[in-house]
Amino acid sequence: MNRVCWLVLFLVFSSHFSKGQTSSPAPKLTEASEYLDVVQRHTLRYFWNGAHPVSGLAPERTATPNIVTSGGSGMGIMAIVVGVHRGWIPRANAVQRLLKMTAFLGKAERFHGAWSHWLDGKTGQVVPFGANDNGGDLVETAYLMNGLLVARQYFNGPDPTEKSLRTAITKLWESVEWDWYASRGDGKLYWHWSPDKSWTMNMPITGYNECLITYVLALGSPTHAIKPEVYQTTWKKTSKHFLNGKKYLGYTVPVGFDYVGPLFFAHYSYLSLDPRRMQDETVNYWHLNLTQTLLNYKHCVEKAPKEYGYAPDNWGLTASDDYNFYDAHNPANDNGTISPTAALSSFPYTPYYAWRALRGFYLRKGNRLFGEYGFYDAFNDSKDWYSNQFLAIDQGPIVVMMENYRSGLIWKQGEKIPELQTGLAKMKISVPEYPTGFATYLPDPDKPVVELFKHPDYDQYQLEITVTGTDLVSLDLQTPAGKPVLELLKNKALSENVSKVAFTVPVGSYRVLLRQGSAKHTLQVELR
Repeated sequence: MNRVCWLVLFLVFSSHFSKGQTSSPAPKLTEASEYLDVVQRHTLRYFWNGAHPVSGLAPERTATPNIVTSGGSGMGIMAIVVGVHRGWIPRANAVQRLLKMTAFLGKAERFHGAWSHWLDGKTGQVVPFGANDNGGDLVETAYLMNGLLVARQYFNGPDPTEKSLRTAITKLWESVEWDWYASRGDGKLYWHWSPDKSWTMNMPITGYNECLITYVLALGSPTHAIKPEVYQTTWKKTSKHFLNGKKYLGYTVPVGFDYVGPLFFAHYSYLSLDPRRMQDETVNYWHLNLTQTLLNYKHCVEKAPKEYGYAPDNWGLTASDDYNFYDAHNPANDNGTISPTAALSSFPYTPYYAWRALRGFYLRKGNRLFGEYGFYDAFNDSKDWYSNQFLAIDQGPIVVMMENYRSGLIWKQGEKIPELQTGLAKMKISVPEYPTGFATYLPDPDKPVVELFKHPDYDQYQLEITVTGTDLVSLDLQTPAGKPVLELLKNKALSENVSKVAFTVPVGSYRVLLRQGSAKHTLQVELR
């Protein structure tokens, strides 16, 4: 197996000040951006170089190259879009690969339009996931279709091959019978069905977990949409794990299991859905995902057994391989196993903590953890155990969520897909209006400070502020004691509810003061 050549990276120290601006500057090369490039590009190879030669789909894991995964392939399709955007894959080559995949999927075995979790990469026949799981898997189908719809949106050029790709994707999309999986007569949406096992799996898709995107697609389908009451009944009303309301380590968890759950809950459904733009009567999805990520980090750094060896640059719990085989690791089910995808796919939520983990994994673990397709699936320092496997469902979110942090690429595609927006509207999920202040941040309850990380592609801090109303806004950077350091905005009209203000100052402790009319809002920050 090829090993990555370790980069020699030079840290450039900057001591100059630059005035705040609300538009992004031109990208520039930094130490952090080089690290992100290396990790994204190597991880992308799993879906490009490591794809099945016949189907073009992603193997479930490197140990089983002929068993391809439907859901993991959907994540890989979005990773390929990232590769084209970054210039790592020629656009025409990507279109040809996707045409190969869609042709195979059109001939593969399906069950009322849904694909199975696993398929034979040569024949397209089902590879059973379990004794009774040998038919359609609606959740994995949702992950696959989500990726295909993103590709249909991104490859929107006039070239005949791109037109053919869009036509092929639409044909697959419109043939998924989401409503069939809600046809048992009890008003619920079910995960599985097969011709010989029927509904034996008997798993309604209840919330809250990683399956939210399934309802967005099932409600947004132009041909086989489920009724909105099926979503309300199955996901919310009959679920034993929807509402929560408890406090963990100082943070209130509105929905989900203890600590919300394994961290992939904050990733899978949000590869194409920007949670900053999602709120319903129960939850703000950005705050939910940020809370879950902060809880995961805080548990690892402050609460977990010391013998696990967790640290600010060594954290992240989610479902993955472990020394006992496989488990859904999370703060309520922690055996010392770290999964790199947990922290790295959380870049949009906690950039500084994700960056520290990336750099720590890369430099401290060396090629024991980093290989041909990026970071291996998991490791456990307390057991001196390291996985030698790569898994599609763990590699895909790394590429996509890192890109959503860097450029918002896949989130921007999702905003343009009409069926996704239709589904969200039927779920009564809409864009929230955040109150004036710093509403997208959640300071640590024990230490009300937010740690900000320079954006690696611009070498500037990007502070998010939230503004309502039409009054002019002023924004000042101060010392913790309130002495002026830098005027960021002065009597500026902001039309957006959420704006980013970019600036450069030396690292350290600061206070940010936002004034609008007679109202004042402050935020304590540590600039890293």
